[in-house]
Order: sequence, then structure tokens, then C-alpha cells
Amino acid sequence: MSYRKLRRTSSQRRAMLRNMATSLLKYGRVETTEPKAKEVRRVTEKMITLGKRGDLHARRQALAYLMDETVVKDLFDTIAPKYAQRQGGYTRVLKLGPRRGDSAPMAIVELVE
Repeated sequence: MSYRKLRRTSSQRRAMLRNMATSLLKYGRVETTEPKAKEVRRVTEKMITLGKRGDLHARRQALAYLMDETVVKDLFDTIAPKYAQRQGGYTRVLKLGPRRGDSAPMAIVELVE
């Protein structure tokens, strides 16, 4: 399995992805760089799949990864049931173009309605 290192150590990368996944599930969309957007999409899709399973073990796995208990409750009670009939593809990445300061490619990650 391959992944992007994003020029961070493993602990920094894990913390960043945990925070971004929590924010994405809380607010519905996050603006970030394109490589980070593609990585956070992988994590968020796995969390929504856990929410669709809905058992106690899945809830504890989500609580161990996400940073906010209210987001986990929201994930299992409202977000996951919206995608009950959907087989993956819960998020989309929209490319925005280069960032003004350093010309980094920017993107928006959002939950599909």
C-alpha cells in the first residue's frame, strides 16, 4: 500500500490527517493543498465506512482516530445513514489552481451530498 509522505514524520502526518478528517466531517468541506486533499479523502472514506457498519467496535475505532467525540456521534447518527445506499465515493476533490504565495496546487475536499 502506498501513500504520500507529505514531507512530515509519521507522527506529524498522522496528527495532521486526524485533524483534517475531523474538520472535514465537522464542517463538510476543507480547503488545502492537492496532495493533502487526496490523502485526507482516503482517511475520511474509511471513517464513513466505519459509520455505515455502526457496531460498537466500529464506533470505538472511529473514536480512537477522530479528535472530537461529537463528530463521531454525528458521523454515526447523521452522516453515515445518508450514504447507506452508496458503495464508496463519499467525498470529492475539486481543484482550485495555484496558491498565491508559493504556487502550490490547491483543492477543496467536500462530502458528496
